[in-house]
Amino acid sequence: MAHRSELKGISVKRNHMTLLSLILMLIMLSQTGCQQQAKSTGDQAKISTQAVQEAPKIMFESTVYDFGEVAAGKKYNGQFEFTNTGNGVLKITDVKRCCGAVVTLDKKELAPGESGTLKVDYNAGLDSGPMLRLLRVFSNDETNPKVDLTIKAQVVIRVDYKPQRIDLFPNKENAGCPKITITSLDNQPFSIKTFQSTGESITADFDPLVEATEFVLEPKVDLEKLKNRPAGFVAITLTHPELDNISIYFNTQQRFKTIPTSIMLINPWPQEPSINKVSVVSNYGEDFDIESTSSEKGMAKVVSQQPIAGGYRLEVEITPPPPDETGKFTDVVNVRLKGGETLAIKCYVRYSRK
Repeated sequence: MAHRSELKGISVKRNHMTLLSLILMLIMLSQTGCQQQAKSTGDQAKISTQAVQEAPKIMFESTVYDFGEVAAGKKYNGQFEFTNTGNGVLKITDVKRCCGAVVTLDKKELAPGESGTLKVDYNAGLDSGPMLRLLRVFSNDETNPKVDLTIKAQVVIRVDYKPQRIDLFPNKENAGCPKITITSLDNQPFSIKTFQSTGESITADFDPLVEATEFVLEPKVDLEKLKNRPAGFVAITLTHPELDNISIYFNTQQRFKTIPTSIMLINPWPQEPSINKVSVVSNYGEDFDIESTSSEKGMAKVVSQQPIAGGYRLEVEITPPPPDETGKFTDVVNVRLKGGETLAIKCYVRYSRK
């Protein structure tokens, strides 16, 4: 009986020791997990703090640049100053500009605390009045990745010139070219330095040594040269401090024209004729006769012509060929007038179906 009691006591002690060991093991595992969790939390906090510390930040001294009062047609320069006030490298990824402005960055990457300059070259338009344009700067600043900048000005005309466009008519004396008047609106005397035109078809006499507040030029038109250059520009350079050059567009009105100048058929029914109306008129208001009409490829032809005010109304019949791998067909109807001049009416057929 004594032996059995001793064995029972030993068994109870072993159970107590096993339970105690299990409790100690759980405590150790719990402490290890807490330490690992604390380490992980600490690492994440460290990474987050480091990311905040390395964040770039773009800061402009001003987002508006006012050129003030500017002369029409002249070029002006301005600039925007900015600084990287963050703790990471600032990278300018793009600058969107508006019409009439050219932008230049002195640097695209800025270290923390470093400053940069965005230069703006502005070409003032020819119309007077207020001007407002927008620029947009993109960077890796996550809090402000897009910054809008504004440039503005008040455009004032200092030099006026008339006409600003010239229409020439070969059937008129000197092609009907008008006089060109150039006036200083601010009473600033100037002289004319050069007078040039496309193809040298228009010239004018002037004295570059003479200064005045107004000049009236009498252009001379060379009709033979005008045949090779029916359209172009007259360029005049001046010594006026607010406007050093002007450009006047010129265009020669041909004796005859077609309305429309071409015919386009999109996805027509193959081999099904269609009638298209075209007017042939005189720009000079003169009477004329059509001698003949012809087709270069046979796809189009003139089936009728009727007199109208100032010319004729033609009915052009187009028979579209069956579509091929290109889906494109072209023909030209030539209208020959009495006197030798020929007008071309271009005809197009386009298939876009698969």
